[in-house]
Amino acid sequence: MVSALARGRGVMSRYASAYGDLDWLVSRACESGACVGIARQGDLVLIRNTSMPKGPICEFTADEWRTFLDSAKLGEFDDIA
Repeated sequence: MVSALARGRGVMSRYASAYGDLDWLVSRACESGACVGIARQGDLVLIRNTSMPKGPICEFTADEWRTFLDSAKLGEFDDIA
């Protein structure tokens, strides 16, 4: 199974100012402050680099995000890190 993220479908990038205030979730394993932040806005899952809070944000549908998580759990992206 290839995730929606890997296929590059449904991805749009905007800057943080387009979203207003959001509650961002960051992994408890993040110690450096340069991590991935995840937020939900309506039907979208938003992703950003926490070291660039005003930088670009990528949008994914909930289905795309679930597909990505399922793929990550199966180890499909282990070779990237």
